[in-house]
Amino acid sequence: MGSKDAFFCTFCSLLLFCFSSKCLSSELDLPQTALVEVDASWEVSRKIPDTLFGLFFEEINHAGAGGIWAELVSNRSNSQFDKHSSWKLKNSVALRMEILCENCPAGGVGIYNPGFWGMNIEEGKTYNLVMYIRSLESVELTASLTCSDGMQNLASVSIQEIDPSNWTKIEMQLSAQGTCRTSRLELTSMKRGVIWFDQVSLMPSDTYKGGCFVEGDWLRNAFRWRETIGPWEQRPGHFGDLAEDLGAAPIWVFNVGISHHDEVDTIIIEPFVKDVLDSLEFARGSAESTWGSVRSAMGHPERFPLKYVAIGNEDCGKEFYRGNYLKFYDAIRKAYPDIQMISNCDGSSRPLDHPADLYDFHVYTSAANLFIMKNKFDRTSRIGPKVFVSEYAVNEQRDAGKGSLLASLAEAAFLTGLEKNSDVVQMASYAPLFVNDNDSTWNPDAIVFNSWQQYGTPSYWVQTYFRESSGSVIHPITISSRYSDSLAASAITWQDSEDIFLRVKIVNFGPNAVNLTISSRGLQDGVNTAKSTVVPVESELPNAAEVMEAVLPPFSFTSFDLALDQYSKLVAEM
Repeated sequence: MGSKDAFFCTFCSLLLFCFSSKCLSSELDLPQTALVEVDASWEVSRKIPDTLFGLFFEEINHAGAGGIWAELVSNRSNSQFDKHSSWKLKNSVALRMEILCENCPAGGVGIYNPGFWGMNIEEGKTYNLVMYIRSLESVELTASLTCSDGMQNLASVSIQEIDPSNWTKIEMQLSAQGTCRTSRLELTSMKRGVIWFDQVSLMPSDTYKGGCFVEGDWLRNAFRWRETIGPWEQRPGHFGDLAEDLGAAPIWVFNVGISHHDEVDTIIIEPFVKDVLDSLEFARGSAESTWGSVRSAMGHPERFPLKYVAIGNEDCGKEFYRGNYLKFYDAIRKAYPDIQMISNCDGSSRPLDHPADLYDFHVYTSAANLFIMKNKFDRTSRIGPKVFVSEYAVNEQRDAGKGSLLASLAEAAFLTGLEKNSDVVQMASYAPLFVNDNDSTWNPDAIVFNSWQQYGTPSYWVQTYFRESSGSVIHPITISSRYSDSLAASAITWQDSEDIFLRVKIVNFGPNAVNLTISSRGLQDGVNTAKSTVVPVESELPNAAEVMEAVLPPFSFTSFDLALDQYSKLVAEM
């Protein structure tokens, strides 16, 4: 072993964290040891797919409306009248406000929209107000941003001139003179009369660009892509109501003629197939094609880089899934031979009975089960479709709570297994990603937020330690210990903007502390000790939910980064 290898061993002879309050005393009573060996030679290394770890976004927990979507008005189109409806006058076409007073009180009378549990209005910022108004008489209207009690006025504009013969589009800016985290938009008047409102929108001027969505509870509520294009005020919205901005590769998950409660027989599925082909032409077609020209006219002449489609969502066991699947598969393969198609059926234990490029694998379970599943794909066939682990998480309540260290450790172990099996596992993403703390329908989630605050659960912080794995190089690693059933580890070489690092990640899922020694062979010269780091994390409360930003350390397993300065050329050649 060379001098650099010797340094590496000494550097990594550290105590792994555990999550028992009696770790140290147990260590003294029954010391546990482990030898972790990394083969860093390039002959046995393999490049991890660039796509391995990604993001799963689902419109659940108000992740979109009331979440990352910048719209502050709830139910801006007056189309939803369920328990979350904010406009109180229930008309499916528009909102009608009738002012009855001849001598209205100071400040006028009117309506208000509290947004999604209060609008976060901040002093010094401007907000773009857009709405459509109609009235047969002259209008004297005031639009205001006030605190939820209506006492503090943060911004106001007056609206007087409209066309009495038609709907008038109003566009104005409100400049906030104060801050209130639970504000509302008020529309008031002191003049008797009737005013109609529709498509009322309020967004911050500094906005960046601008249930089960795919299946629908019933097919009448399923996603219809045609209804999402064109001017927003002309779109009907969607029951239950990015990739390009993120620089991410999108996966188009489309309805296969199946909802939660009804299905389309394969013999009459062709209209659904035609609809999906039209959607692909909208995304991929030339600017001269029928639907590509619509995309171009909307300001996006470039084709979208759509390379993956998922045929249905969690529909494998449904009566008509396989028949419908084959209709979509054959049509798409003929029209777009390069598109990778994803089946809903699990092919990890036995071969699929239908063609596919990938199959979708979902797992929600206990921490103990997910830890064991670190070896799930060790024996999966390397011939045939690849794996897309599109949804994974520890969700058993006693383990996960609202986000726990215990859950994140099991997930970290599972991800080390995905790294080592990345020759067959092509993509993976934690789910769900977001939850609005005011209306949680699924627990746990990676990121918790309200109108102005947010924090990452331990599961989120684990994912940050795997973000460099995509496109990096995986090295063989072995663990020698009678305690090895409670350990998981992986080793990768990755590059940031300046340096190359050999990263060794290790999870201790047992109740005892472990004296760990890491050794390597085949390690190239060029260790920069000044940039090498160790990140250990330990906790006496593995099931505790950490809910305050101020107390969120980077929850994770132990991570060792060894800075290398002579790997760049080798990595580039992989």
